Amino acid sequence: MNRFFYNVSIRALAPALMVWMGLRARRAGGEWGVMSGPRFGYYPQPSGLRLPVWVHAVSLGETRAAQPFVQALLDQGYPVLLTHMTATGRAEGARAFAQAIEQGRLAQQWLPYDFPGSVRRFLEHYRPCVAVMIEREIWPNTIAAARRLNIPIMLASARFSDNSLRQSLRAGRVMREAYASLQAVYAQSWQDAQRLEQAGAPAVRVSGNFKFDVSMPADQVERGRSFAAAIPRKIITIASTREGEDELFIRAICKHLKRANAQSNELDPEVLFFLIPRHPQRFDEVANLLAKASVSFVRRSELADKGGTASSSLRLCSQTAVLLGDSLGEMPRYYAASQIAIVAGSFLPLGGQNLIEACAIGTPVLVGPHTKNFEQAVADALDEGAALRAPNPEAALQLALQLVNDPQRLNKMSQAGSHWVQKHTGAVTRVLTGLNELVKPPQH
Repeated sequence: MNRFFYNVSIRALAPALMVWMGLRARRAGGEWGVMSGPRFGYYPQPSGLRLPVWVHAVSLGETRAAQPFVQALLDQGYPVLLTHMTATGRAEGARAFAQAIEQGRLAQQWLPYDFPGSVRRFLEHYRPCVAVMIEREIWPNTIAAARRLNIPIMLASARFSDNSLRQSLRAGRVMREAYASLQAVYAQSWQDAQRLEQAGAPAVRVSGNFKFDVSMPADQVERGRSFAAAIPRKIITIASTREGEDELFIRAICKHLKRANAQSNELDPEVLFFLIPRHPQRFDEVANLLAKASVSFVRRSELADKGGTASSSLRLCSQTAVLLGDSLGEMPRYYAASQIAIVAGSFLPLGGQNLIEACAIGTPVLVGPHTKNFEQAVADALDEGAALRAPNPEAALQLALQLVNDPQRLNKMSQAGSHWVQKHTGAVTRVLTGLNELVKPPQH
């Protein structure tokens, strides 16, 4: 397929795509601006940024991954345009860079749909000096419009699976040309680099994964550890659960409670579970699942509503089996409070979730069998002894319960995780060096 037929196809499919986006936005909640002007490259006000670095982080995971890189750009004095496709990604960017937004150094915008006119208007409006796509966001018309306007495009912290390669090769010429037009490509691993070169990307370099450069908020880590020290219970975090996984983990928790107590679903005084859904639109759904299973729980938002004092939080958490993590931006706090973390998204064929944050804090990790989105990171963590794999939620919970009573083994895993993360830092510096080769850094 060439770009002419690509454009014919997306125009023909546009009504269906708009309906799909609308349904997705309704299910997810939040403001998506599906039919708003910016999605089509129309803006009521002139841009307040002069020659910004445009960083595109499509969703929540990419936005979190991009945070150390965006912060490094801001520290160097670059103005930043940060775009997203989803409401959760945009909300995370607004939270993480609230100060830079208030100061006018960073602006957020929706990524326009990949129609020729939409992306042309977007690029002419913002006039970025360079574009940086995070992980795997390649759009043929966006790339072509940037090339015509002499805007260099980089692909950074790129991951590219065998399935992505097959899809790209099936698409034919339109994707080969898009990849060939990239000025710089920085892959997470050698395997990613090899697949990207097969897709047509030129001179791919291996920089590593931005996620290793994550800086854990010291205040959250301290609050988490203080909470763990004050509560006379061991804490197991079940993090980033996706659709279908919550039911499985709740079932496993129920089985544990039945074994631990003579009466079904009574409180286990020794262990507190943190259950944290990946997406905020599912918080209420998971609360209903817990209630239906008759598992005693308290919501993190309830602690905040009651003032969030240490004494009230400890009292409530001492009277429940599960704390439902229905908050955003507090994952470091949850991990720091835990003796061990089960990183979900990996117990059904969903690709897995990021385990690096937990390892950076020194929290041992368990993962499931489905981790293709973090294939190299998981393999390395397993080899280093920072993580273990379990075949299903019940087995993961049982292994976690065994490990919380084995402090010597937990300590070894904790040290291995911290060492592994430290060993792989530097991706942000490598990509920033490459960006400064393409554009002149701001003068202070």
